[in-house]
Amino acid sequence: MKTNKVILGVIGGLATGAILGILFAPHSGKKTRKKIADKSKAMKDHAKDDFDKLIQKIDDKYKSISNDAHQLLHDGKAKIENEIAKRN
Repeated sequence: MKTNKVILGVIGGLATGAILGILFAPHSGKKTRKKIADKSKAMKDHAKDDFDKLIQKIDDKYKSISNDAHQLLHDGKAKIENEIAKRN
C-alpha cells in the first residue's frame, strides 16, 4: 500500500509542476490551453498505464496466492489421508 501512495504522490507532483510551468510560461491563452490539454492527456495516459500495471501485479499476486493455497490444501489433504492409512 505504501508503494501506491508514493506513485500517486509522484504523479500528483508531476501534474502540479507541469500545470504551474505551463501557466507561468510566456505564451498566449490559446497556446497555454492547448499545452494544458496536451499535458493533461499525456498525464492521463501515463496514469492509466501505471494503473494497468498495478492491476496486473495485483492479479498476478492473487493468482500466485490462490495457487499456493490450493497446493497447501492438497498437501494437507494428502498428509491426512496418509495418517489415516497408517492407522488402519
